[in-house]
Amino acid sequence: MRHVLLLSCLLSLTGLAAARGEDRGGWIVLVGENAGDVWKGKLQGWLKADVVTLDEKNEKRLSVTPGKAIMVNGKNGREPDLVTKEHFGDLELEMEFLIAKGSNSGVKFNGLYEIQILDSHGKKDADLTGDDCGGIYPRATLTPKYKHLDKGIPPKKNACKKAGEWQKLTAIFIAPRFDKGGKKTANARVMRATLNGEVIHENVELKTPTGHNYTREETARGPLLLQGDHGPVAFRNVRVREYRKD
Repeated sequence: MRHVLLLSCLLSLTGLAAARGEDRGGWIVLVGENAGDVWKGKLQGWLKADVVTLDEKNEKRLSVTPGKAIMVNGKNGREPDLVTKEHFGDLELEMEFLIAKGSNSGVKFNGLYEIQILDSHGKKDADLTGDDCGGIYPRATLTPKYKHLDKGIPPKKNACKKAGEWQKLTAIFIAPRFDKGGKKTANARVMRATLNGEVIHENVELKTPTGHNYTREETARGPLLLQGDHGPVAFRNVRVREYRKD
């Protein structure tokens, strides 16, 4: 009987891991053939694909071959953001993205702190800001007109590839710390981030959330967000896991 109960428990845990898209390394697959039911809301406008390229007739659009491994934000690149059901604290991220010419997206830790995705290929390192690909996005006002309040934190170098090429982003995010009374005792940080194999951030402190979220309340845990409403973008091999320093 004990063996039966143990087997039942193991099967239950295996089923839970599968539902989260979790693999043996503790990674939770968010986009990929083995992804679980990880996103909030309805995703009807998002397309699933096996091949994505620039549209031959319009490089500001993407051409999609249906499949399972890739998620694309619709025909016009204007679909609701992808937001995880699960909330995370310290987090390690690996992902690949492909954008159309002139397109714009981003990944937000805790739903508040954004690493920018933008068609910044060819821009000089000296001219980079947080609004360029791999940058930590500037603070901004939303009304009466969207306006940057600073330049954000630029990447160490411009590692951005041409539009239409797959690019890889990795990052280790450290969530803000709070005492028992809820007072913040340490700011969030990007411990390390790479773009296409190049280090773009090391131990960068995030004193506030980014963009127009900079006045929002910070929390120790939050969702991961992939931006889908700013232009054509495709995601593949997106996975996360709890970051442990050891």
